[in-house]
Amino acid sequence: MSKAYPSNLTRVQYEFLSEMIPQPKPGGCKREVDMWEVLNAIFYVLLEGVRWRCLATSRFASTLPGDFPPWQTVYTYLRNWRKDGTWLHIHDSLRQWTRIEIERHPSPSEAIIDSQSVKSVAMVSQQVGFDAGKQIKGRKRFMTVDTLGLVLRVLVTAASVPERSGRKQVLKRVQEMGNKVSRLTTIWADGGFDGPAFMMWVMDICRWIVQVVLRPEQTKGFVLLKKRWVVERTFGWLMGCRRLVNRC
Repeated sequence: MSKAYPSNLTRVQYEFLSEMIPQPKPGGCKREVDMWEVLNAIFYVLLEGVRWRCLATSRFASTLPGDFPPWQTVYTYLRNWRKDGTWLHIHDSLRQWTRIEIERHPSPSEAIIDSQSVKSVAMVSQQVGFDAGKQIKGRKRFMTVDTLGLVLRVLVTAASVPERSGRKQVLKRVQEMGNKVSRLTTIWADGGFDGPAFMMWVMDICRWIVQVVLRPEQTKGFVLLKKRWVVERTFGWLMGCRRLVNRC
């Protein structure tokens, strides 16, 4: 039993998710690890930003948790769930349930798209590039969210990938969601996603309309822009997770 870390799921939250966690394969060894502890360990790494090897190192128990399952076990579950689609299924289900709970249709009719470049930490060199516009060397996140700020799909690339390339790829991922976005008609974007070629591509390939929201001229400082503030808030939510502040 691990300590009550702020990142832990409650038992009620875990019971809610447990039915979506794959069962052990038939004929294999009996599962001995507690899936609740595995999830808590994953969220601990996400929120606190520690290295995987710091999860269960009893030698450093005075400063590090040391009471989670072995980090190799936790990481293996994370990797397998990412590869078999378990994480995506959990994520999409939670988004739909959240919308239903506040009396919204499960499928959004509008989405907002934006990108964010983040620095990479030392020793990371794979798939890293330089974003000349924002003067950042690292990775770029192309994100689409609904009007509540709930994530639809994300594409992570080197920061050097052009906006026109990344935005098309992430919208293709949204399109592949099928019935989950059956009502989607409008994509809100900033000036970086402007241009008739991109708008025609979205209309021809995705059958959606792009609405560009520009910053008012001759304005200084922070300005709350229609629709666009939603995706900016979502980026802010991500920054609350130390593991996502930099490219690890």
